[in-house]
Amino acid sequence: MPIVVNLDVMMAKRKMSLNELSQKVDLTLSNLSILKTGKAKAIRFGTLEAICKALNCQPGDILEFVEE
Repeated sequence: MPIVVNLDVMMAKRKMSLNELSQKVDLTLSNLSILKTGKAKAIRFGTLEAICKALNCQPGDILEFVEE
């Protein structure tokens, strides 16, 4: 898939664990894990907004287009 999810990179930069992010954005660990591993097929704008607020970043810091 040409869209790469860099959630783990941003979490590492902010020194935030999956558990901590899960609590801040009110998502289950399993849903965040699916997103983090790139297995998610979609993300809601509300979820993306909550993640960006929690990590103090922009959507482009999390989602990246890579040509195949």
